[in-house]
Amino acid sequence: MMRSNLSRKGPRRLVALLGLALALCLAAPAAASAITVYAAASLREAFPEMAPAQTYNFSGSNELALQIERGAPADVFASAAPEEAQELFQKGLCSRPVTFATNVVVMLVPNGNPGHLKSVYSLRQGGHTIAVGIPGVPIGGYTRELLARMRLSSILTNNTVTLEKNVTGITAKVALGAVEAGFAYVTDGRIVSDRVEIIRLPRWAQPPVRYQACIVHRAGADTAGAQKFMEVLTGKRGRTALKKGGFGLPPKA
Repeated sequence: MMRSNLSRKGPRRLVALLGLALALCLAAPAAASAITVYAAASLREAFPEMAPAQTYNFSGSNELALQIERGAPADVFASAAPEEAQELFQKGLCSRPVTFATNVVVMLVPNGNPGHLKSVYSLRQGGHTIAVGIPGVPIGGYTRELLARMRLSSILTNNTVTLEKNVTGITAKVALGAVEAGFAYVTDGRIVSDRVEIIRLPRWAQPPVRYQACIVHRAGADTAGAQKFMEVLTGKRGRTALKKGGFGLPPKA
């Protein structure tokens, strides 16, 4: 009789265990899905290190903002200049932008400095090849503002200039030796530091480079996931990753 009772209890216990396992699975929260972050190309190293599980689209801030205006499936927008994020906010397409990082503009030259450029003033004589951001992209605007402050705007006409849509194109041209110099952020110079040399530009001539981020307002957006990303971005993990990448940090709110 003892064996008979045990044999009957075995299946019952199995059913009970299976039921408990099913209940636990149903009660467990679903794993958070990745959000889609549209971010300035200069953030291509820092953001994945800070939050590797997200989906990223890195490009020129102006191009990304235009895509968002046209309904692109972004959950967060991070721009290398306030103008793009502020414009989306004014149109009701994103939350109030938050400044999360700063940067500085530098001149990059290929290893070995084939153009023998000792400083940005060396470009005044003309005859060199340089890569510059297009006027509509933040790095293009910052570069032109810096050169105007230094009264060196003429170097954009005295030299052969290639216009790039984002900083990735600029650093690639310099790193490959396709141009003798390029204007980018110091953080981009650090990314390709094994192939370029960084020439610092005067602090007094630097325009205020401020990065701003906001949560995109659109149908189907993962607002909760975007909010968590923003908390990470402005928190210790985000600030640590940005500082490691060479970005400046605004005061804590």
